[in-house]
Amino acid sequence: MSEFADVVRQRRMTRSFSARPLPGGLLDELVELAARAPSAGKTQGWHLVALEGAETDRFWDVTMPPERRAEFTWPGLFDAPLILLPFADPDAYVQRYGEPDKVGTGLGAGPDAWPAPYWTIDASMAVMTLLLAAENEGLGALFFGVFRREAELRASLAVPSGLELLGAIALGYPADDSEPFGDASDPKPAPGRSARRPRRSADQILHRGAW
Repeated sequence: MSEFADVVRQRRMTRSFSARPLPGGLLDELVELAARAPSAGKTQGWHLVALEGAETDRFWDVTMPPERRAEFTWPGLFDAPLILLPFADPDAYVQRYGEPDKVGTGLGAGPDAWPAPYWTIDASMAVMTLLLAAENEGLGALFFGVFRREAELRASLAVPSGLELLGAIALGYPADDSEPFGDASDPKPAPGRSARRPRRSADQILHRGAW
């Protein structure tokens, strides 16, 4: 187990994986930790579709067919033994805030009554907790958007309508010789497009007392 500050500082988006599967039960442990993330009204309105091993082809065949994969910058990504798809459930929050202890908020009237989409916020915090938990276990992870053929993907996985797809998470052990932002087969791994951007300091982020 690592110190928390070390886990946060060491976490990176991994783009090259070993095909080595996760030990039995580890995914459940990670998800149980992620379930401890903050949740408005303890609604916990998020879900994960998990595709393991050969099942990951069901994701890639829809979102990145073989002809596109041949030119992909980070082919080691396709070796990830797990693809997780996090979904947020707006209706769960509407129903929860229609219950007697929350009905006075008026948020049970529907998603438009909410000043911010807490289903997205809560699911995002759960995903971040999952990424940190994975780092703590020596795993690599990549969160990325699903920008193509989402409707086809949802249909192929029988995802109920009304759920919000946040993106996808590739999860597994980093390739032994991988760099955080590159392809293990390339002696000079290509960095992620944003990897060299400077990290903002606390002074650039904080507005003390007022803007």
